Amino acid sequence: MNRQPVTSTNLVAVGFDPRSNTLEVEFHSARVYQYRGVPQAVYENLKEAESKGRYFNANIRGSYPYVRVQ
Repeated sequence: MNRQPVTSTNLVAVGFDPRSNTLEVEFHSARVYQYRGVPQAVYENLKEAESKGRYFNANIRGSYPYVRVQ
């Protein structure tokens, strides 16, 4: 999945696969997670959020099943 860099103290890059509604997030720790069942609007809002980390923690973490991929 292609990820796009974001400006954040927590996140390095994010990507999205609209066919499977999978959000991929790379953290500064170099860990990469995929979150399943994420609506595309949530991904778009994450990219546009003033604080990506705050948006992620409030709207994604703990709300969708995930797997660590790296």
